[in-house]
Amino acid sequence: MAEHNILLDAAANELEVIEFYLTEVMEDGTEYSSYFGMNVAKVLEIIRLPRSITSMPNHHHPAALGTFNLRDRVLPLVDLGVWLGKKTRDTAERKVIVSEFSEIVTAFIVTGVTNIHRISWSQVEPPGKYLQTLSHDSITGVVHFDGRIVFLLDMEMIIASMNPSLGMEHRIKNMEQSDTGRGHKVLVADDSTSIRRVITHVLEQGGYTVSQANSGKEAWSQIEKWKQAVRDSGGSIKDYLDLVVSDIEMPEMDGHALTKRIKADPDLRGVPVVLFSSLISDVVREQGVKAGADDQLSKPDLPGLAVRVKALIDKNAQ
Repeated sequence: MAEHNILLDAAANELEVIEFYLTEVMEDGTEYSSYFGMNVAKVLEIIRLPRSITSMPNHHHPAALGTFNLRDRVLPLVDLGVWLGKKTRDTAERKVIVSEFSEIVTAFIVTGVTNIHRISWSQVEPPGKYLQTLSHDSITGVVHFDGRIVFLLDMEMIIASMNPSLGMEHRIKNMEQSDTGRGHKVLVADDSTSIRRVITHVLEQGGYTVSQANSGKEAWSQIEKWKQAVRDSGGSIKDYLDLVVSDIEMPEMDGHALTKRIKADPDLRGVPVVLFSSLISDVVREQGVKAGADDQLSKPDLPGLAVRVKALIDKNAQ
């Protein structure tokens, strides 16, 4: 399934979205379907609902139904409708999306799967604050398809909410703190509020001054403001920016497109860019290289990110 993404151009600002739906039973007995999506690059396969599911202890999240065996591999099974607070019908026709991201394989139960769409990140609108609050920050983007709205879900956040040990917040508890970044400025671009907050915390603990953006477009807009400030008052872009840490999946402009813009600009090409994403695979890494990224790292390796950021800034200062 993930091989679809091989055809995508790293500089084209494109992604493929697999669309699925959850059919909710309303209080009056009628049914209502909500449509959601996730990046095809995170999908391993789509299967029928397993017949045999091993239940989990009661202290687990109610959406964690248990585990099942898929070709001699035991996988956790999550009822996405339960997590989203929807009352869906318990039918054997439901589908299971087996996904992998951040080196974690998880299976999600959905009512059904509709299609795969190839779109530009410019078609993905960032969710408003009300929608973010209503969805507990689980929606990272909104797309309009054929008169219906499709919500892109933050699957990493959903998994971390049920098992905090898999979340990025857990990874920073035992990190050694240093002050080596003092005097240096980093821009962090990530559409996940929680992940952006954790990355910022780690870098600020290391002494860095951190600016934040919730998309590649917002990051580029901020960089252009800094470029204008340099033109107006003289100096160097380094007065405002020493390095960029960027996610790949972001509304409006993805990390590959942002990286290419930075590296194509004579005033910015010396600014190091680190792509920090749950999607780093051999194919995606090659896309990052073509876009001009100086380094690439898989989430949730925060200690590794801190090391890479320092190394690139030290190298650039020589």
